[in-house]
Amino acid sequence: MAEDLPDRAPDMNGGNADVDALLHRWEGGRFVEVDRLPCPSGEDALSFTSGGRNYLAFANLRTGKGPYETDVNSLIYREDEDGEWILDETLPTFGAKQWHHFSIDDREFLALAQGLTMPGLSPKGHGRSVIFQRVDGRWEEFQVLGGRWGYNWDHFRVGGHHFLAYADQVTPSVVYRWDGDSFVPYQTFAEKFGRSFLHFSQDGEEWLAFACINGDSTLYRWNGELFEPHQSLGGLGGREFALHRHGEKLFLVRICFIQGRPPVAKTDLMSQLYRWHDGKFEVVEEFPTFGGTDANFFEADGKTFLVVANSLTPDVRFRQDSIVYELSLDNA
Repeated sequence: MAEDLPDRAPDMNGGNADVDALLHRWEGGRFVEVDRLPCPSGEDALSFTSGGRNYLAFANLRTGKGPYETDVNSLIYREDEDGEWILDETLPTFGAKQWHHFSIDDREFLALAQGLTMPGLSPKGHGRSVIFQRVDGRWEEFQVLGGRWGYNWDHFRVGGHHFLAYADQVTPSVVYRWDGDSFVPYQTFAEKFGRSFLHFSQDGEEWLAFACINGDSTLYRWNGELFEPHQSLGGLGGREFALHRHGEKLFLVRICFIQGRPPVAKTDLMSQLYRWHDGKFEVVEEFPTFGGTDANFFEADGKTFLVVANSLTPDVRFRQDSIVYELSLDNA
């Protein structure tokens, strides 16, 4: 999101926002930096394929070194035939947090979680979370939702219906259902403090994990009409989930961000690796994260890895390493 300014006091909402996104390639059993792309205050990076081409969509929060401009263009890059990334499209955004790409039948969508409600900030446009649709190779605004400080999306199908889960900080976190023409509210999960959703199928049933940074993270079970609470997945600080199937085993990671509020937020927290057992998740291991924002499993060279994005040191500086873990799951 930013880099430290040596002459400024630590501030998780400060720093120099005009930074690059770092692209790495897996080579020789490790990631090697291969490129940098202009990406002011990048909150999220999404890779997706559309029309046979590869894209990188960045959610760009702001620009500047203070004061900051939060009405900025979020950048979408396209990979050309030589493997170079070129700027393909810019979309006006306000405090962008996350993109989510999905399709319903022959319609292609790109959902943007965005918005901020802070003193002195006023969007030039509606400033609310929004869904774009692909039309003639470009992204056009399709539906504006009510969210005012969006964080996360998840699209999934249950019982033949398409659902879109949306997490928000200051307005309700809601699962929407596609009615054939638009997304309509279906179930509310929290009035505020939402951070992420993750849907999965297991044991012949449908499940939805929900992270709430200022409350419990919770696993919900589909009862045929609604998702009902099934299990707590830990307390304060939850930010993101990652799911991985290893043979017959199912694993879930919960990444924790902070506890408390700036400028005295606690960033050094323990995050959890769970294994599914007898209808519930059990903690296999806890591991330290430092302002953790995201995680992803991947397999390479016949091994399983987990990459964890960290964002803040214990003294609330930005220069904190992200970590790639090699996992041993056969005996977990």
